[in-house]
Amino acid sequence: MLRWILGGRGAQGAVEKSAALCIGEEQPKNCFTELQVLKGHFDIVRFLVQIDDFRFASAGDDGMVLVWNVETGERLLELRGHTQQITAMIPYTFVRGGGGKAHTALLTASSDRTLSLWDPDTGNRVQTVSDLQSSVKCLLVLKGLDLWLSGGNELCVWSRDFQLQCKTVHHRDAGITAMVDLPKNCIAAAMDREIVIFKLNLCDGERSVFAVRHLADHHDTVRTLISINDSLFASGSHIGELILWDSLDWTIQAYELILWEEPPGDGQSEIRMGQQKQTEMSIQHLTSDGELVVAAVGSGLYVYNAVMKTVVAYRKVAHDSDVLHTMLLDNGQVMSCSEDGSVRIWELQDLPLAAEPASSGFFGMFGTFGRSGKQAAGTPVKKLLEVPGLRSLELIGDLIGHSGAVQMFLSFGEKGLVTCSADHLLIAWKDGERESQLRSLALFQKLEEMQGL
Repeated sequence: MLRWILGGRGAQGAVEKSAALCIGEEQPKNCFTELQVLKGHFDIVRFLVQIDDFRFASAGDDGMVLVWNVETGERLLELRGHTQQITAMIPYTFVRGGGGKAHTALLTASSDRTLSLWDPDTGNRVQTVSDLQSSVKCLLVLKGLDLWLSGGNELCVWSRDFQLQCKTVHHRDAGITAMVDLPKNCIAAAMDREIVIFKLNLCDGERSVFAVRHLADHHDTVRTLISINDSLFASGSHIGELILWDSLDWTIQAYELILWEEPPGDGQSEIRMGQQKQTEMSIQHLTSDGELVVAAVGSGLYVYNAVMKTVVAYRKVAHDSDVLHTMLLDNGQVMSCSEDGSVRIWELQDLPLAAEPASSGFFGMFGTFGRSGKQAAGTPVKKLLEVPGLRSLELIGDLIGHSGAVQMFLSFGEKGLVTCSADHLLIAWKDGERESQLRSLALFQKLEEMQGL
């Protein structure tokens, strides 16, 4: 497998690479043996959005949106208009015209305090609004309502033609950093340590949005917010708190405080925790397939079953630096990328028998807390070994090609995987065996055409 094509890279920081995570060149379970480097950006690429089965868009700090063909690696369009870095980008699918055919456009927000709607078929900026009161940090499309939201220091509700329907103003430095859609025209928004539940009034008269509940159970900044299924959503905080919420009544269904290190004896616990870096516990990203939730906690991974309310597997050190993005693949595998420039594929495997040695660096600690969101008095810290059905996360693939922090990735199934990075590059990773078969098929078809002439 082709390794370093873009120059050398050392581990960021003074973290020594774990020998347990060096799987070498032979990776029989890793199908991504071919790569294609996609150039076009000239600053950090932070966002990837799928448009359809073969197109995707990339955006980042250079203010450009580029549209690509994942199969060929061809750069199809350059969408220029923003003058500063792009802070959010999402797809917006709606029915256009009288034909009833769905069309996917792109919504972007920028530090230049503008919002734009782009047509990825033509490259045109269809709609734009400027001179906002603050930069927009997140975007959310309300499916079925043909409305979308922008969140920053204020929450704004927009129609497809960029007409402001209503808004609510918040005088906070942090503002709204993440949003998820909830049933009954409600939205959960992360604001510093709180999750605020907003209600949309969509009567024929004057539309409005207002806060109906403030959930203050987190003890530090909420870093990430996701929807798990129709009945649950989850949030993760800067100190490793993972909370599962009921989507209808907004009550806590599960509360986990992820602690990677075992506390020392009485009298030293407070000192030890004070010395531990918060970034080692911070939940940077959450993803879910409707049942399992994967949390990126510092440089580690934590897999939680939202239905059974129990931890499934975890690895304290999954990368050399903080994990920035995770994903559950269709085959049950877990993928992660990190500030260290690597992308890794993990497989859930049964733990070895008690008599067998376990992988080094695997076992750690976690705490279980009460449903109220406050620490239960006298609650013991359990060893993960004692959790029934606990499995291990074993490294089966290591994709190394970027020379900077990998911000996120996008999967196109059998067509491949796309990653974006602080090195200004995108890489399309392909199944080498499949690509070889496609090239052979194309060659045979060409020969047949030549013989028919």
